Amino acid sequence: MFDAAAKALSQIFTPPLRAILLKAVALALIVIVAFGIALQRLLVWLASSGEQWAQGALGTASETPLYILVWIVSIAASIGIIIGSVFLMPAVASFVASFFVDDIAEEVEQVYYPYDPPGTAVALPRALTEGAKTAGFAVAVYLVALPFLFFAGLGVVIFFLAAAYLLSREYFELAAMRFRPPAEAKALRRRHRGTVFAAGLLIALFVSIPIVNLATPLFGMALMVHMHKRILSGK
Repeated sequence: MFDAAAKALSQIFTPPLRAILLKAVALALIVIVAFGIALQRLLVWLASSGEQWAQGALGTASETPLYILVWIVSIAASIGIIIGSVFLMPAVASFVASFFVDDIAEEVEQVYYPYDPPGTAVALPRALTEGAKTAGFAVAVYLVALPFLFFAGLGVVIFFLAAAYLLSREYFELAAMRFRPPAEAKALRRRHRGTVFAAGLLIALFVSIPIVNLATPLFGMALMVHMHKRILSGK
């Protein structure tokens, strides 16, 4: 597994995957920034509307205290969005991966497994569906885990384990779907869930590193191509 991770890491910096990395980073940043701006403006609008309502109810004497309160809320919302973006990175990475999984897998297969039968590209609607499902599931898990952040960091552990499970499942199944129908790919992953999850822990560690985690689709998919091959070979 660690050998597969080393191969995945080294290949990220080769010219073909570097080009994919630039496209993946650009798309991930666009999604994160667009989401952050939209949410920040929504929260500011809600705070401003609340200020106007409170001012009408409490009178003009409350104008300055309410203005300060809205200013504090706006800053807190901005900080919260930045922190939230870090935790939502696995979900964003899952969606971004949908656009590049076959390019990544094909490059890995050509470099390390040139004599094996090549895989068949996963249909884009299927890839997008899998990415969207994983992203949605990730958001739901994170929302459930969020309250546990206040209990001695338990939420961080939950986030980490959830990321390992979600990302390993998605990348392994997408790698396997290049060689078999979706139902068989999912069944293969379930039969080897322990091995797949263990590899997912490395992806979760990767995705927890700011900035570096923008390359998660490349590392995750490359790693799972190797893991899929190793599982089939029985190594």
